[in-house]
Amino acid sequence: MKPIKISTEKISLQAELGDSPTAKLIYETLPIEGDARRWGDEIYFSIPVESRLEEQARAEMTIGEIAYWPPGSAFCIFFGPTPASLNNKPHAAGPVNPVGKITGDAAQLKAVRDGEKIRIESAGDNP
Repeated sequence: MKPIKISTEKISLQAELGDSPTAKLIYETLPIEGDARRWGDEIYFSIPVESRLEEQARAEMTIGEIAYWPPGSAFCIFFGPTPASLNNKPHAAGPVNPVGKITGDAAQLKAVRDGEKIRIESAGDNP
């Protein structure tokens, strides 16, 4: 796991990226900035990474999970139900590649507004 920091003007969260091919591509591209978009309790934004759906791709997510959505080249952070949810669990719009997880309090993401600048950067010197 590679430590990263996700921050906006209002919040700063610690997270980890895993060892999947997509997670490695994202880590190699850091730092990344974008404009946060809200879809229920999901934040997503386009990033300069291109990857295909991986074998472990799925739509049912857990709170605090981070994923990559290939059709939109989007970094996705799930912290509660989305419009596609059938219960209180996050559900992506379509299959996504799980790439990591928030290690802090994912509920802080509720303060992030649509269009707000968001930044992902390395939080350590773990190669």
